[in-house]
Amino acid sequence: MEQTNADASVDSRGASYAQTEKYLTFGMGNEQYGIEILKVREIIGLMDITRVPRTPDFVRGVINLRGKVIPVIDTRKKFEMEEKEDTDQTCIIVVEITHESIHLQVGIIVDEVSEVLDIATDSIEEHTDFGSSVSTSYIKGIAKTKEGVKILLNVEEIVSITEIQAGIETKI
Repeated sequence: MEQTNADASVDSRGASYAQTEKYLTFGMGNEQYGIEILKVREIIGLMDITRVPRTPDFVRGVINLRGKVIPVIDTRKKFEMEEKEDTDQTCIIVVEITHESIHLQVGIIVDEVSEVLDIATDSIEEHTDFGSSVSTSYIKGIAKTKEGVKILLNVEEIVSITEIQAGIETKI
């Protein structure tokens, strides 16, 4: 018998199971977010960030990570959330974004990292409509998990490479 559900696979015994994707989940305020684990390069504690003049307010600055200069985005400012003091839980998730042939590592500051979750693809609602005046291009989908609702982010849309390059070219 041929399997017709694109969200399910068949194991060697013929039993079907839902496909899953791995997401690194993190908290920002009272909300939980997730990004594809394959986009994550590493998680580091908050370190000294060098401010760069004339950058957008959501660009906190740059860090030197093992000899590589990496721009750091203040996710709270990017999402227009209330500002909050950094804590011992505040950390930087270094992600890799790609646009055409450009690959760039970027740090995103989050309140706290939660865990890596396997999320069934059939539990992700991809089409979220908050009205025409709200841009949701950075939202990949909304996942319903046992732990609650997770907002899954499209890391390439959180900040465009053009925005980042415009911000860090000032320092060169």
